[in-house]
Amino acid sequence: MRLTALNTGLTITLGFLIAAYATSAFAFDEVEVEETVVVAEEGSEEIIEGEEVVEEEDAPPTLAEVSYAVDNVVLFIAAVLVLFMQAGFSMVEAGFNSSKNSVNIMFKNVMDVCVGVFLYWLIGYGLMYPGEGNGYFAFGGVGVSETLGSSPGAGVLHPQVDWLFQVAFAATAATIVSGAVAGRMKFGSYLVYSAVLTGLIYPVSGYWKWGGGWLDQMGFYDFAGSIVVHAVGGFAGLAGALVLGPRVGRYSSSGKPQAIPGHSLPLATLGVFILWIGWYGFNPGSQLAFTGQANTDATMLIAANTTLAAAVGGILATVLSWMFFKKPDLSMALNGVLAGLVGITANCDSVTNVEAMVIGAVAGVLVVLSILALDKLKIDDPVGAFPVHGVCGVWGGIATGIFGDYDLGVQVLGSVVIPAYAFVTMFILFMILKSAGVLRVSPEEEAKGLDITEHGMQAYSAG
Repeated sequence: MRLTALNTGLTITLGFLIAAYATSAFAFDEVEVEETVVVAEEGSEEIIEGEEVVEEEDAPPTLAEVSYAVDNVVLFIAAVLVLFMQAGFSMVEAGFNSSKNSVNIMFKNVMDVCVGVFLYWLIGYGLMYPGEGNGYFAFGGVGVSETLGSSPGAGVLHPQVDWLFQVAFAATAATIVSGAVAGRMKFGSYLVYSAVLTGLIYPVSGYWKWGGGWLDQMGFYDFAGSIVVHAVGGFAGLAGALVLGPRVGRYSSSGKPQAIPGHSLPLATLGVFILWIGWYGFNPGSQLAFTGQANTDATMLIAANTTLAAAVGGILATVLSWMFFKKPDLSMALNGVLAGLVGITANCDSVTNVEAMVIGAVAGVLVVLSILALDKLKIDDPVGAFPVHGVCGVWGGIATGIFGDYDLGVQVLGSVVIPAYAFVTMFILFMILKSAGVLRVSPEEEAKGLDITEHGMQAYSAG
């Protein structure tokens, strides 16, 4: 009885709800009627008619607009990941150096971004992407367009997000040098270097490849910047290390290397993991278009190759350093990971998984041998910036010709010319600063630490 009454009540209630919904829906869908006065052509009688006024709904986005939105938003996220790599560089460089120079290193990395963003907007982007030119040098104008200037569609990038992605690369090239010159370079001179590299040197060589310049016309290939970004920064760092000379106490009077331990390997390790994560913006982001199966497949291959090269680079650097030093060396393993990432950057879209592992393995070996070679030559590079970014950047460019479907001779040419250009121009700049007496701090200032002598503060308080 009670169950029957309950069912009856639920049925009635449900019926009322359905009726109420139908009534409201019907009322919502009713067409508004507006009375309109129409004057007949013949006679004076006014005729009142009902004219339907239909409110036009917003048209749904087209497939072209959706593709445009996806491509631009994904590239924006990739740009943020690349900018986040600045935090990784800061941690690696600070961790591999004395604590008394931590503020100075952090400050340099911050200014690389700040100075780079301003100058790359002002002139760098116009130099790198002039639109037209003679293949060697051109200038497309000051600033960046704030409007699209064309119809949206798949693969069409807004100029603002394109600039944002590119300026993150410019800042990366600049900050590589910070580690190579750490502990002995005046802060003001570093700002001069950073401005010249991001505003002039990097954009010009970038134009040779990515802006449609002479190397690009020859068929030189560098997908995400093993040469254009990393080798430029690495060879600029080598120039700085040579002109500055080694840190006080780095080599004995007989020339024997003497370790100056970094103050925080945990910090350096965190920095490497941040860089590894940021590389997923660096390499997959360089696909530039992400909608459609072909772009999606390419992006996933790039991400997988990037991961494999980094992992195998870390393994080979560990194994080789273990053989040399009889104990596994964490710093070598960290640099091996970075070496694999740098080596795969030029060709991550053009090789198989197995080839990516081979490229990472060779990079892991090269970085260990290069670090040992610098010690033999008494060239002080506190974080291994040149072995990681310079040597392995060149390897990435050449490996593109070995494993990819590109002319090996052209790859060798581009992999030599761009680093040589960066080295020569930066060597001249560092020599000018040295001649002016403004390049290096005094031995007394170096002993106290650049945090105190250059900035009047400390990274870590004693309390």
